[in-house]
Amino acid sequence: MTSRISGDLEEEEEDEEEEEEESFNPTEVKMSQIVMPCHSNHRQELSVGQLLKWIDSTACLSAERHAGSPCVTASMDDIHFEHTISVGQVVNIKAKVNRAFNTSMEVGIEVSCEDLFLDRHWRVCHAFATFVTQRTNTGERVTLKPIVPHSQKEQVEYSVAVERRRVRMLHDDIIKDLLSSGGIQQADSSTGSKAVSAERTKVESVELVLPPHANHQVNTFGGQIMAWMVNVATIAASRLCQAHPTLRAIDMFTFRGPSQVGDRIILKAIVNNAFKTSMEVGVRAEAYQEEGPNRHINSAFMTFEVLDKCGKPCTLPRIRPEPQEGERRFQEAIARKKIRLDRKYIISRKQSEVPLSVPWDPTNQVYLSYNNVSALKVLAASNNWRLNSEKEKVFLYILERKSMLSIRVETVVDVPAHRAFSLLAELRNRHRWDSLYKKCEMIHQVDEDDFIYRVVTPLGRAGAVGSPTSVSQGETIFQDFILLASKRTPCGSGDPYVIALRSVILPTHPPTEGYNRGEVMCAGFTILETDGDKSLISYYNQASPEFLPYISTELAGLSTTFYQTFCSCSQYLIRNRLLSEEKTDSSTCLSEVLESTQL
Repeated sequence: MTSRISGDLEEEEEDEEEEEEESFNPTEVKMSQIVMPCHSNHRQELSVGQLLKWIDSTACLSAERHAGSPCVTASMDDIHFEHTISVGQVVNIKAKVNRAFNTSMEVGIEVSCEDLFLDRHWRVCHAFATFVTQRTNTGERVTLKPIVPHSQKEQVEYSVAVERRRVRMLHDDIIKDLLSSGGIQQADSSTGSKAVSAERTKVESVELVLPPHANHQVNTFGGQIMAWMVNVATIAASRLCQAHPTLRAIDMFTFRGPSQVGDRIILKAIVNNAFKTSMEVGVRAEAYQEEGPNRHINSAFMTFEVLDKCGKPCTLPRIRPEPQEGERRFQEAIARKKIRLDRKYIISRKQSEVPLSVPWDPTNQVYLSYNNVSALKVLAASNNWRLNSEKEKVFLYILERKSMLSIRVETVVDVPAHRAFSLLAELRNRHRWDSLYKKCEMIHQVDEDDFIYRVVTPLGRAGAVGSPTSVSQGETIFQDFILLASKRTPCGSGDPYVIALRSVILPTHPPTEGYNRGEVMCAGFTILETDGDKSLISYYNQASPEFLPYISTELAGLSTTFYQTFCSCSQYLIRNRLLSEEKTDSSTCLSEVLESTQL
């Protein structure tokens, strides 16, 4: 996962920043530090190790402000460093808790730089850290109170935090599955005599944990461990390129165990693989006392580049891995690069920069699913929706943002939310209430929550405005879609049920003759439980070219398709709720008869 949420959240923040009043968040902590020479490297730039210390400190204070008890860093998501910071400039760090789960919480961190003399500000990085509460003196766990979002932006982060947590839980399995499935072609590691031996880049260093390295809980400060790891990784990278490298990114990592004052920390680093203009360095941290075995406390993978005088990446020498373990690290580095590209391509970029359909395969499914759900949640959380029309309590809203047009249709239905969710989540039954769905077949069940469907809808008739002219006059033209459907149940009170839809490319189902291949950018339902066992059902669609004619006709008042479709949907839900209740009553009566017979 990346440090930036999917879709067009950043554009939304820019558009709505002036409209949204500054809200008070009790968990927010701010830190400002002026960069002194003692904080810098040889280029008079702030060292990444020092920045990580400040980031971890600020995030920890935010977590403890919410928990009211000591907290420790459990993990840190990917961090991409967009800019460097020079001596004399000011680092501004802001951290706040996005969401609290049972005993863990996600803290969002924003780092920006300020030039006091030029009055300029720019973003450096954005990260997410997970903190856990420590047990009390009696050994009991501290249960966290829920977070209450105060603004539209906080509501988005609160909602999407559930998806980021889902990605974290699957993170360790992704690379294992990628390598075991043969999804990565084995690269040739015999790179000739000019290649640099990986053995030459090996670094091993030891640090003694002293009181200044510990936090207020007498454990080794997580930011300090990260700083030591960056130090040895930088040395390893320098040995390969024989120049001063620049740290560009740190992959998601997890603290495996604690360390205390008096521990010795062994830090090992080696260049796993060198690509054309970047290299991956693996770092391992182990702790031990004077007696006893080494304890593995952390591992991380860092990406370095070497920049020329113009700031452009230089070509790097090839690496020659060691036999066996070195070969394994060499191949795994290729797999991790593939995963980084997936995360950056699918999650990190703005919605307008990403093609509507992204190729689907098992190795990027987690990120596509994350993008699918988070994009819908971001769209739903916007506070710029404008009411366009209303008919018999069916409301049609529109959202215009730059070149994007989105619609929201919603109404209240006398059906429990969980029942409405189970009925709407089955796309193969949608033709029963949506006249646009002529055919829907499930191509692939990814897991219990994600499915891929092929949907066929009418595009229009030949001779109509905008219809292809190559089709016989009056003949119906069809289009098909390959859709990834991701369904999510609420993670906590106040969360809606979510059914998110987006187009994907499936190699086994290319465009076929007789059908125009359509694309869905972002669409789906949110279903929120209301009073009296009713549901507020909202349908969203971010208009792609295929869907725009339907929207424009509706907004102009020339059609009532949305109203009719939603009425049909409501009737379908109510009808099937009654059938469900009748079946339940029948089964109850039958069980009573059987029970009396047995007696």
